[in-house]
Amino acid sequence: IYSKFHSIYSKIHSIYSKINLLNDTVKLCVDVYTDWVMALVSPRDSIPPPISREPNLYVQKILRHLYSLFIPRSEQVSSVYLSLCQQVLCAVQLLARESTVMSRDTWETLLHFLLRINHAILAQPTTTGSVWEQLSELAMVVLFDVWLLSCSRCFPSRSLWLMARQMLSSWRHQPPVVEQWSRVITALTSRLLLLTFGPSFPHFKVPDEDAVLIPANMDNQQVSHTWFRFLHLLSNPVDLRRLFVAGSIPSSQEEALRADRQLPNIFFRAMRGVSMVVDAFLGLSRPRSGSAPPTPVNILSVPSAPPTTTTSSPPHNRRIKPANVSKATSKPPVTTPSPHHWKFPPPHPSSPPSLCSSSRSPPSPLRCNMDSLLHLFGCWLFDAALINRNPVHPTVQVQVFHPTVLFVSSPAGHCDVTVMSDRWSAGRAEACGTLCRIFTCKKTAEDILPVYLSRFYLVLLQGLQVSEEACPPVLASILLNSTCLFCCDLRGVNLLLPSFLSAVENVLLDRELLRFKNFVSLVDLRRASILILLSLLPLPQQFPSVQSEVLLDGRFNGDDVTADSFLYLKPHLLSVLIGALHTETDASNTQIILGAMLNLVQDSTLLEAAGQTQQSDTAAILWVQFVRLLTQRLTAQWKNDSAVCLSALEVLGGLAKVQVSVEDSERRRALSSVCSYIVFQCSRPPPLHSRDLHSIIVAAFYCLNVWLTQHPAMLHQQCLLEVLEIVELGISGSKSRQEQEVRCKEEKELNPASLRVKEAAEATLSCVMQVSVAFPFLGGPLDESDLIGCSTLSDNSGKKFRYFVVDSSVILAMLEDPQGPEPASCPSLTMLIRGPSGRHTWTLQLHLQPREGRTHTQTLIPEHRGKPQEDSGIQCGVKHQLFPEHMDRVPSVKADLSIPALHETFPKEDPGTSGVPAQLVSLDSTLPGFSENLRRLDQLPSRNCDSAFIFYMKAGQRTAAEILKNVESSCNIPSHFLDFLSSLGQPVEVGQQQVCGVSTNKFSAVLGDSGGGVFNGERFVLMYADDLTEITFIVPSSSSSSSSSSSNHIRTGEDMKSFRFALSSVGSESKLLIVWVEHFEDIVCLSVCLSVCLSVSHSVCLSVCLSVSLTVCLSVSVQLIFIHPLKTGLYRIRFHGKTTSKFSLVVPLVNGSVVSKRSLGFLVRETVTNCCHRRRLESDSAPPPHVRRKHMISDIIQRYHSRRSEPAFYCSLFQDP
Repeated sequence: IYSKFHSIYSKIHSIYSKINLLNDTVKLCVDVYTDWVMALVSPRDSIPPPISREPNLYVQKILRHLYSLFIPRSEQVSSVYLSLCQQVLCAVQLLARESTVMSRDTWETLLHFLLRINHAILAQPTTTGSVWEQLSELAMVVLFDVWLLSCSRCFPSRSLWLMARQMLSSWRHQPPVVEQWSRVITALTSRLLLLTFGPSFPHFKVPDEDAVLIPANMDNQQVSHTWFRFLHLLSNPVDLRRLFVAGSIPSSQEEALRADRQLPNIFFRAMRGVSMVVDAFLGLSRPRSGSAPPTPVNILSVPSAPPTTTTSSPPHNRRIKPANVSKATSKPPVTTPSPHHWKFPPPHPSSPPSLCSSSRSPPSPLRCNMDSLLHLFGCWLFDAALINRNPVHPTVQVQVFHPTVLFVSSPAGHCDVTVMSDRWSAGRAEACGTLCRIFTCKKTAEDILPVYLSRFYLVLLQGLQVSEEACPPVLASILLNSTCLFCCDLRGVNLLLPSFLSAVENVLLDRELLRFKNFVSLVDLRRASILILLSLLPLPQQFPSVQSEVLLDGRFNGDDVTADSFLYLKPHLLSVLIGALHTETDASNTQIILGAMLNLVQDSTLLEAAGQTQQSDTAAILWVQFVRLLTQRLTAQWKNDSAVCLSALEVLGGLAKVQVSVEDSERRRALSSVCSYIVFQCSRPPPLHSRDLHSIIVAAFYCLNVWLTQHPAMLHQQCLLEVLEIVELGISGSKSRQEQEVRCKEEKELNPASLRVKEAAEATLSCVMQVSVAFPFLGGPLDESDLIGCSTLSDNSGKKFRYFVVDSSVILAMLEDPQGPEPASCPSLTMLIRGPSGRHTWTLQLHLQPREGRTHTQTLIPEHRGKPQEDSGIQCGVKHQLFPEHMDRVPSVKADLSIPALHETFPKEDPGTSGVPAQLVSLDSTLPGFSENLRRLDQLPSRNCDSAFIFYMKAGQRTAAEILKNVESSCNIPSHFLDFLSSLGQPVEVGQQQVCGVSTNKFSAVLGDSGGGVFNGERFVLMYADDLTEITFIVPSSSSSSSSSSSNHIRTGEDMKSFRFALSSVGSESKLLIVWVEHFEDIVCLSVCLSVCLSVSHSVCLSVCLSVSLTVCLSVSVQLIFIHPLKTGLYRIRFHGKTTSKFSLVVPLVNGSVVSKRSLGFLVRETVTNCCHRRRLESDSAPPPHVRRKHMISDIIQRYHSRRSEPAFYCSLFQDP
């Protein structure tokens, strides 16, 4: 029996290898063999006993026989042949998956079998026809699947790995090889990252059908060994450029041209696979929608090669499905593996290159060193990025063919660089972008080997060329991935400034960007160029004497340029910035440019003020140029874009605060432009009015207030009239001068655009009255206790005053001072005026001679005096009578009733009780709680009060205790952090009045040996105040909570009356934090909870919970400004806040801003002010300060107005209080 079996077995093999494939005999042989190999899986009755007894031996022989099925034949390959091959591959894959008794020899034979059949199919120059494409795909899937199973059960020998690497090197010209290799290497990388970095490292998500390729029982050592060996199976992808290295030599000119068209596409897909793995190690990758694999930050879809019939989809879209085989001509395979392996992709549409830029996530702080990544991938990436530098394949014209040698010729020994660049640009762009991401992810304290830096700079110099021979995809890829290149402290990177400036100029000043339109998002490309420009702007002023010796062919923008200092590049940078504003159409990009303009003007102004530049009046020229540009576009191109208008108004307000010497006409022109903008917005048709529109109008009024308070001299006749007309328009909804006849305000019907607009116009009117010296602050905001010499405002002191209400909005407190014993003294009347705009003090004195003849003049505001003596002088009580007392006892007659009594002529109600608002109403100060309500009114601020908290975070710190302890001693804090604190505001003691300005001497005295923790709110805070806003900066320390519980630090409510920083006008859930970070990568892991107890008294406790993750939404509204010092002396800014709002992009500091030490404090204050102002615009529960005071005054009037009759009211005016 045994000998007969061998005879039959040999005959089957002989017949199988000779007869026509379409013969049914071959189909039956395949059925028999696929059934017999299952002897290693489970015993069957159909399997001969010899095979059942020695399954490993006979399965090895069967596999050798089955190889004949895959030998290429000359006849046309049909779908029947595909079904037979698929049946064999399914059986082999099932055998590897389910067999538990396979010996090492069988595993080796199985892997040899798969390598040989893949070599027979894929080693051909090209695989034409859909059947060959599907078969090559099937063979690669089964090969890698079985190979991975072998790695987990019987690790392949070194000779097998070497054979696989050699064979794959000859298959790389086939698209399925690179695509399946990308699938496997990304799936292995996902497992490797989890084992290497742990679960806290960002998860590298791959599709489920790719993840199951890796056996679950593969241990850690097997994963690492398999990953490394699989990575190098493909060898250097740059070899794809050379046909005699990439694969087999073509046998005809047609095949050579077809392969030449395919290779750039395959090269790109190989570089994309490498890019995905690199991004995974950096923690940058993010999954696409659905089951797509991790997507690199920037992707090129298809190179600009002519479409071919053998195009294939990307590796992450590759799904193989069964071939469509008729039941009449084929028999379904015995077993079928998991269906996700057997889906063919739809034909890939031929499209031009597409470079998509997604929002870049921050790299993981747990990422490895960049040198380690460059050791692994640097050789491939650098070779791919410089693929056109020394071309090996000089031309694509084939002249002579030989079975073993490919002869090529070049007309003059040179290559067409433009053609080569266009054909290989996709893969080269992917490599350049990957290199840029690696170097920009350098950690703060990390050093990269000089050899890598030099090669990287060479790549950039080659890719940033803007000549006609330049490669647009490469240029775009570099710009999109180098937004923070100049913020990473790379050695020597500043020498690339001219090259990057030329590239940025080439993009920003081109309105159409036709060269990039077909493969890149123009908005993303322009935004990346703007962010690079932001990092370049401070360099000329920071390093004015640095020599720039790296230029593009000795020419710069068409003009001859010699190696000179960075300072000479400043005009060029300014022209690019202004030109970018002219050509930009995207709202977000425009706002970023606006913030950069304010940064540049302020820095130039401070530099000139310090005398550190030889160029004079540069700041003034910039100021005028920028203001004119902003005002012109504000009333023209931007008037319909609310987000851009808001940022432009904020920048205009910031420019108003810049201390620069310009003509008053320039400032008046800016003020007039803001007024014109308000008129335009208010005159829009009613259907166009919305909350956003009214918010912009409110912001415009606030900008007007800033200009008026910063430059009160502008209010001359014409300018004052224009401002008052705008106020009238905001309050009433129309301007009198536009009507046919002028009407008084009492006669006008109030129809404002909205209540918010009306309130903003009222604030501007109050501001005009303040700055025009029509109603100024005189002698400071005194109260009753200061005027009469009492220590506190009490009911007794209040009884000495008379209280009246004027126009239902102003409370007057009057104190009469009769003539004293001195002959020169005069009677006086002192008034405390409490209104929506604040508290003011006035004193009126009676003089009986003209001003010119007076010899003695008393001060208007009385000085602080002691308590008056109660027993001084003789007091006589006098009862005032209008008629004699006996007149009441005389009987009345009819004649007496002919004249009505006074109280019958007029209503008996007090003026304050009638339905018509009275001009003058008296208040009863004797009612309980009157003094307390006045004290509460005085505590309400008359300007916006904002607060921010400052933290110092050292490298590697993760807990709140570590962070708070840093500011306890100056030994733990660098001096530039203390300089930053001193530039924010002036030290103010809790309970004292805040003063405008900054005093360096006082800061040093209060600071002492503290690292800033003295300003934790217990005794001192840092405060900045101007006429419109008041910002309190608190530096929490670890001692604030413990010290506040001590009785020595407990203060009464009276001491806290002017300390309002804890009372946020937009609610306690809105926080603004400023975090100084030593290492920039610590920003990502700042998901620590700083449950900081900032106790300012025993009753006021502010808990700030900082639980920040930059990839998730915050449950509370927390805005963070991160400041990172660079080795260059500049400061890198990262802003994190609410991104769902339309007005979320706050200026002037944005993500990617780089600022100097000179302007850091000013820009942080402006950003804090604008952040808080925008929150108030979006909030429904944040009325302006004057509105809150108005509501409080109305409440006091309702509670304490006098109930006396009108005669009694007038009589009381002539009586002593």
